[in-house]
Amino acid sequence: MATVKCERMKNFPSEEPVRCNKISIVGTGSVGMACAISILLKGLSDELALVDVDGSRLKGETVDLQHGSPFVKMPNIISGKDYLVTANSNLVIITAGARQEKETRLNLVQRNLAIFKLMISSIVQYSPRCKLIVVSNPVDILTYVAWKLSGFPQNRIIGSGCNLDTARFRFLIGQRLGIHSESCHGWILGEHGDSSVPVWSGVNIAGVPLKDLNVDIGTDKDPEQWKNVHKDKRE
Repeated sequence: MATVKCERMKNFPSEEPVRCNKISIVGTGSVGMACAISILLKGLSDELALVDVDGSRLKGETVDLQHGSPFVKMPNIISGKDYLVTANSNLVIITAGARQEKETRLNLVQRNLAIFKLMISSIVQYSPRCKLIVVSNPVDILTYVAWKLSGFPQNRIIGSGCNLDTARFRFLIGQRLGIHSESCHGWILGEHGDSSVPVWSGVNIAGVPLKDLNVDIGTDKDPEQWKNVHKDKRE
């Protein structure tokens, strides 16, 4: 007796669909899953692969995403502990890495370097033409490491850098002024973390430079102590 599935599928072609925009995420912690949700909501891929050494967490996060299919256009979602699931990716986002509470980003270098040596070789093996986005900390150093280990050209290795720092910076400026962060413009440069630098000369609100309103902004002479915005951003 034919099953419901067989009856339903007998008039459809049996060829596997061609995946033309595959994205893989290495690491299913809070950052990795935030990336996954953003990719799904924006409809950026037709196949999403998740990789993590923690099989239990990986299974739970994968099922959660799959169960959201009634609410959003859902790509094919696959997962596994083996990097084979990332094969033929167009983009691989690396969020995995060791981190302990109160440990500085720079103290992570040696441990994450060992992890990256295994990780990057596997990614390159299965997706030799992919682009890499590195989010793992310390992101600036590990982006350089990923470039050297992969052998990819520079334009295929992207680090998240100070993008998050800049987003926090703009939000805190907007919060202090009581306006939406979309109207706040300014950049944090340098290393992601404690040594990052706010460029106060370029901070403006809808095109109006804050330095024109407060010439001492961001300095020790500043009566409003705007430098605390950058300090709060780092905490």
